[in-house]
Amino acid sequence: MNAYFQQVKRYLEMVEAQEGTQIANIAQQIVPRLEKGGIIQLFGSGHSMLLAQESYYRAGGLVPIKPIQIEPLMLHQGALQSSENEKQQDFLAPYKEQLHFEQHDICIIISTSARNPVPIDMALYAKEAGILTISLQSLVYQDQSSRHPSGKRLEQIVDEVLDTHVPLGDGVLTVEQLQYAPVSTVLGATILNALFAEIIEQMNKNKQMLPVFSSSNLGTTNNDELIAKYGHRIDF
Repeated sequence: MNAYFQQVKRYLEMVEAQEGTQIANIAQQIVPRLEKGGIIQLFGSGHSMLLAQESYYRAGGLVPIKPIQIEPLMLHQGALQSSENEKQQDFLAPYKEQLHFEQHDICIIISTSARNPVPIDMALYAKEAGILTISLQSLVYQDQSSRHPSGKRLEQIVDEVLDTHVPLGDGVLTVEQLQYAPVSTVLGATILNALFAEIIEQMNKNKQMLPVFSSSNLGTTNNDELIAKYGHRIDF
């Protein structure tokens, strides 16, 4: 088997064994909030933003998913700029008024290292709004000091942590001491989809109408009805 496949399989098995209970626990907290009209808002910068977008408007995925998109933090505006901005103190402050957190919302903040000011500020803003906050991060990075003026890391602020177990430096293969073959996107996407699957399964047990997009390529759907229901909160 290809060495990268072997490593991905090893990490996925590790995450399944060590994070399965936490995924179910977090789903239990999210379900009643969604049933009361809340939505899941996801935020990240750089490659972490790709995970927030991956979950949005997906066939087979949850409808009440909203990526918080701040363009100077996104790769298409420039990878170097995105990386630099994420590390700037108070960079997020001018965008605070653009955030729309409501009582039953959930905010998932995605940051592998969990040490930069921007994701930490987003968590603080969400906490200030009184909503459930969850980080998607690698606790392997815990020994790296925070760059935030508070001195706190992301896991010290949020209500719940989803640990990706991504290794330092992200790459899982080495050649002549060069680390390569990153896994943060694979593991992050798997954990998020496992969480959303657990949410859907729990909502089904509650006999709730399932807010799940169907593929328009497979025939008639009720997607228009779902979009109308959530369109006042999410731009589709």
